[in-house]
Amino acid sequence: MRLPTITGAAALAERMTAKAQVDASIPEAAPPSYLQLFLAHLRLLIGVPFEYLVPDARLLPDESIRFFYLDRSWTDRLIDGALAVGKIGSREQAHHQAHAADVQAALDQTERTVRDLQTNRPPAPSTAAAGTITGFLLRSAAVSGWPTMDVRAFSQVVPPPPTTGGDAALAAWRSSADAVQLRTLRLELLSPAVLLALFDGVPQLVWCEEPHHALQFSFRPARVGLLSVLQLDRRTPTGAGEPGTAAVTVPVRAANSRVIAVQELRNRLHRLNDPQMAAQTGSAAFALECMSHPWRQRFENAGAAPAGGFVASHAVAQRATDPDLQQAMRTLVP
Repeated sequence: MRLPTITGAAALAERMTAKAQVDASIPEAAPPSYLQLFLAHLRLLIGVPFEYLVPDARLLPDESIRFFYLDRSWTDRLIDGALAVGKIGSREQAHHQAHAADVQAALDQTERTVRDLQTNRPPAPSTAAAGTITGFLLRSAAVSGWPTMDVRAFSQVVPPPPTTGGDAALAAWRSSADAVQLRTLRLELLSPAVLLALFDGVPQLVWCEEPHHALQFSFRPARVGLLSVLQLDRRTPTGAGEPGTAAVTVPVRAANSRVIAVQELRNRLHRLNDPQMAAQTGSAAFALECMSHPWRQRFENAGAAPAGGFVASHAVAQRATDPDLQQAMRTLVP
């Protein structure tokens, strides 16, 4: 049996009495990559119980969305709590305080790569210091209906897509939107009907969009007099809506009003002979006219502050300066 070079008691005594510390320039001084990634997950609330985020169900009722700022102080204390497992004495505490700034700087970069690693994309780290993290919680049937909905946030308000100008105008609009898009740090379903999103920055516009792979053919219901019918909005060859034109009533079969008369619908589109529409020369042009664009909901702070500023229902500061109240407090608290 091979004897150890040092006993456990002697190793512990040497560790507690040695004054030399590992220099920060030595690679072994940095936390291992798996620990760094775990702490970055905690910063993005991954693994944090839901009741810590929403302590009361009434804060997030059905069909509601709640926007918020993420408190960096709270997440820093969360990291301190995770690292406290290895602090068994004053030396570990001093080591943690000496390297706290380096650990925080490393996590500032790692938290931006978590989503890239989760989605199997090449990480795109940033050298900038961590900024403000914002996000929202959405509880809605739309989440369960479209669990892969696309969520994007922008630092500036992006106007709706142009309806004129063709492909060049649409490409310019997409380029300007991509230039002001904020990085999505987390986008995850917490339950079948609750979606959590985190963004790197403060958005001026957030949109939730039906996934593009859910593209389908559909018609919108309408009423013509006392009759309920289906109508089809006209579309240009680029797929954009044609403003200022009347919709096309969708014909149905005489024997079954729940079945679309496809051939007659194509003939109606052909008889319109609208130069703004795609020429009905085949199935591709017909599909273009019947296409239903993905649904998109925009959330933006377009309104200004009310005149006179915010008025609280309880004027705490004004009440605290009241002389009678101050005198009453002095009699109670010597």
